Amino acid sequence: MRLDTAVDPRLDEIIDRFFTTRIARADAMGGRYGELWRRAADATQGGKRLRPRMLLLAHDRLGGVEDASALNAAAAFEVLHTALLMHDDVLDRDLVRRGQPNLAGRFAAAALDDGLDPETSTSWGEASALLAGDLLISGAHVLVAEVTHPAAATLHRVVDDALMLTAAGEHADVGYAKGIMPADPDDILRMIEQKTAAYSFAAPLRVGALLAGGTDQVVEALERIGSRLGLLYQLRDDALGVFGAESTTGKSVIGDLREGKRTMLVAFAEGTEEWEAVRPLFGQAPLDAADADRLRAALISCGAVDRMQRVIDEVLREVLHEVAIAPLPTGLRAELALIAERCAERQS
Repeated sequence: MRLDTAVDPRLDEIIDRFFTTRIARADAMGGRYGELWRRAADATQGGKRLRPRMLLLAHDRLGGVEDASALNAAAAFEVLHTALLMHDDVLDRDLVRRGQPNLAGRFAAAALDDGLDPETSTSWGEASALLAGDLLISGAHVLVAEVTHPAAATLHRVVDDALMLTAAGEHADVGYAKGIMPADPDDILRMIEQKTAAYSFAAPLRVGALLAGGTDQVVEALERIGSRLGLLYQLRDDALGVFGAESTTGKSVIGDLREGKRTMLVAFAEGTEEWEAVRPLFGQAPLDAADADRLRAALISCGAVDRMQRVIDEVLREVLHEVAIAPLPTGLRAELALIAERCAERQS
């Protein structure tokens, strides 16, 4: 299953049914609660369905026959992903996602249209996103509860483990960005593995293997591979967040620089003469395009971009080695290797 191939349409049917039921219940409660759920449903549209792809890939290639259970679990990971994006946007004070206003941005814009001041409107938008994210985390567990498989109880623990790690990574990420905690390259790598790799790759691959009846050795191998795949994916994502094309990625290429996000690029740049000359611009809000260009130029001239690429190349080699020695079917190993290469080279 390549990252650019279609996902089983039954996955979207499950997600649509999940939201349709809750929108109807929310409408009956009055106020703007129904709108909150509609915007939450909108937030699940337009993504790569990466986490469901990983889960279904492992399940299918390991000979799994529990299609209904696998699809419910895959839907749970997509809903969980949407929840975490909402919380992440609140923490970053972002009002845009995938090139469009996110849930917080939509509620904030509506409040502005109603005549409320910007501060109140933004607060309303962020509160709405926070609550929606909480609801979707709960909803992910509801979808897991609908899995009819002997491993169903274990799946709740897998989701909980992934959330524990993700929250640890997010907490560290905020601490690094605010200058509360120091961070060297090893700290950044650990944060990425916790924040992104755990729930995006390792946990979905683990669940897919469990539902397919995979052995402990297979489950553990896929978890290791998933952890490295997630690291590779996020390293490339951090590079795209500064040097990507906004029209392609759908993400601001100024946001990370404006927020002072501590990525591997920044960790490699710190202490160099080129970076120190522009450091006051980093984390500056507002940050204009010209100043963002100065920061990018410094990241290149100080060697941070080259060092980042060397790390990406090394992690790719590690992933391919793990895949090659894993006790997996040949077809699954081939697809995981292809996914690793696409993660390292992707432009969006």
